[in-house]
Amino acid sequence: MPYGYSILILLLGFAVGSVRAQAVIEGTVQLPKPSYDRGLNPPAAVVYLEGDFHAQQPNSAKTPGQMAQKNIAFAPDLLPVLVGTSVEFPNMDETYHNVFSYSKAKRFDLGRYRKDEKPTTVVFDKPGAVTIHCEIHERMRGTILVLETPYFQKTDTAGRYRLEHLPAGNYVLKAWVAGDDIRQRPVELKAGASLHVDFPAK
Repeated sequence: MPYGYSILILLLGFAVGSVRAQAVIEGTVQLPKPSYDRGLNPPAAVVYLEGDFHAQQPNSAKTPGQMAQKNIAFAPDLLPVLVGTSVEFPNMDETYHNVFSYSKAKRFDLGRYRKDEKPTTVVFDKPGAVTIHCEIHERMRGTILVLETPYFQKTDTAGRYRLEHLPAGNYVLKAWVAGDDIRQRPVELKAGASLHVDFPAK
């Protein structure tokens, strides 16, 4: 067998072994009942893993995010991002919007802009929940959850989630449902294992 070919086989073996060694967590978060003041978006939660990951963070985690204004609502109205991520706020309605936040984690005001105008992109450089408003439409409200972990996922409308490619170790698994509703569980992840964790209502 040629030397180069054997090296390739060896590297592929290491890659497959690495993928198999990664852990998975899945489960369900019990969500609150839909509320009309949320606009057109159903409830959802963000599940994320907290801990010391060293250099294990994926490089693609800071993909730019987007929270649009569509049908006089934020779409999506809950957006999880990694610290340092830039987010754009395109207007898809036939009316003006003015997106702003007074949250401690990020204060900004994009001013009024129309559908054909592109507002400034905002970089979220501090962890925390940032509440987003529109000055013109009072009922519009969104949340950008800025996280220091690369391992997170927004649930579906039934509260289901699945976190993959997780490193082995001891961590804290959290479910952010609302500003004062953050549920958590300590978890021990073993290489190649799957864990099922549900978050009932408080």
